[in-house]
Amino acid sequence: MRVLVWHVHGSWTTSFVQGGHDYLLPVVPGRGADGGGRARTWDWPASAIERTPEQLRDEQIDVVVLQRPRDLELVREWLGREPGRDIPAVYVEHNTPKGDVPQTRHPLADRDDIPIAHVTFFNELFWDNGMAPTVVVEHGVVDPGALYSGELERVGVAINEPVRRGRVTGSDLLGRFAEAAPLDVFGMQLQGLHAKYGLDPARVTLHEDPPQSVMHAQLAKCRVYVHPLRWTSLGLSLIEAMHLGMPVVVLASTEAVEAVPPEAGCLSTRVDVLLDGVRRFMFDSDAARLAGKAARAHALERYGLGRFLGDWDRLLREVVR
Repeated sequence: MRVLVWHVHGSWTTSFVQGGHDYLLPVVPGRGADGGGRARTWDWPASAIERTPEQLRDEQIDVVVLQRPRDLELVREWLGREPGRDIPAVYVEHNTPKGDVPQTRHPLADRDDIPIAHVTFFNELFWDNGMAPTVVVEHGVVDPGALYSGELERVGVAINEPVRRGRVTGSDLLGRFAEAAPLDVFGMQLQGLHAKYGLDPARVTLHEDPPQSVMHAQLAKCRVYVHPLRWTSLGLSLIEAMHLGMPVVVLASTEAVEAVPPEAGCLSTRVDVLLDGVRRFMFDSDAARLAGKAARAHALERYGLGRFLGDWDRLLREVVR
């Protein structure tokens, strides 16, 4: 198939374009939100093809993968077609609902011609999907390999935009974790994090948007991975850390309670329990390694790339038929 899909979520798209289709990625001047084209810091296959809006109008496109309400407008503008009616479409919902959560209605809730593919069961449960058909296609990631060494008595954390997103990403908790062990924080737009939360630069080292392979190699040297996010769909960085073979200490919110088995580390809504988990792994490297092996085994089984691509192949065939 020839699949039109926007580069909205880099890690998710990295997995999605590994399939057996041609993936048409809009690119606009300046590579803004309407068309970022191919990724710069991820390894994508040649089947991920950049196309300008003008080129897309003449393309044979079998299905559109929408990820934002804005994408519907762009399909109408660029292709002159209505998604779900003139061209098959599916909408990927990456995010947890915002605002008055029990009442949050999905933007496609009033349509029955475009299925919503939620990336977690939590998302499907908490969004009001209305009349829209829904399916859950859980995440899958490209396996970075069992790189874990845990040689450094440090905590690895990966958060994008922790200053802007604040309590959503648990950025306010970083200082408490830094008391248990020094932190290496990886992500985008980390500037101002120390100042906003009074973090000691000697205890919290920032790594601004490194290439994915570099981040994986550096992260795998940390003794334990901490996932402090309060309200997120399911951080792909957590799944990647589990693939690396890292023990994980995770705030038990949203889909994390389904994604992390007890033997993979520590899962709790109590920060004091999580801090004890960090200290235990710092003290006992053998326990950390055993938990990391359990984390990797679980991640490979539940969040493997083959299962993810197979699920998407089945869904795309169903939408296109």
